[in-house]
Order: sequence, then C-alpha cells, then structure tokens
Amino acid sequence: MSMEKIKKGDTVKVITGKDKDKEGKVLAVDKKKGRVYVENVNMITKHTKPSAANQNGGIVHQEGPIDVSNVMYVHKGKATRVGIKMDGDKKVRYAKSTGEVID
Repeated sequence: MSMEKIKKGDTVKVITGKDKDKEGKVLAVDKKKGRVYVENVNMITKHTKPSAANQNGGIVHQEGPIDVSNVMYVHKGKATRVGIKMDGDKKVRYAKSTGEVID
C-alpha cells in the first residue's frame, strides 16, 4: 500500500483486546506485518542481559506490537475511520466522520 492510514505520531484509540478504550500516540509502524506500537498500550516484560547501553540488565517494561485493525484514529477527541482521497494531484488522509483533511 503506497499510503498508510495510521502513521507515526498519530493519536489512536484501541477498540478491542485487553487494552480496549486506551488512547495513546503511535511510536512506530511496521508496514510489513501490519502492526503498530502505541504508547503505554500492550506493555510487555522483557528480561535483558547487561550491555553497553544497559549496564545492569534486568527486567524492562516496553510496548508490544498491536494489530493496526485494532486501533482507530482519534480526530477532535472522537475515534473515526480514515479515508484517502485526491486533493488536486496529491493523496491526502481525511476523517470519514467529519470529512476534514487530516494532513
């Protein structure tokens, strides 16, 4: 897909799963696997060995991936679907609930 509907930096709401109704900012998008990493959502515990970056190692809590179909874009405080339309000769994302262009 040439244009993705959810991008890094977007605010999204989780619509299903154990973190349902949580909102957060998208930290990363994995286009190949169709997954997103959302701030403070799907927190996992990882055991790390000592390294140059982390001298002591130990238990680290970090965000895990969540499927992109399980999140919705938040526009003006409400979750909405995202569409793609042509604005002149340029593709733009728009909120389907209001019809307003997102970016």
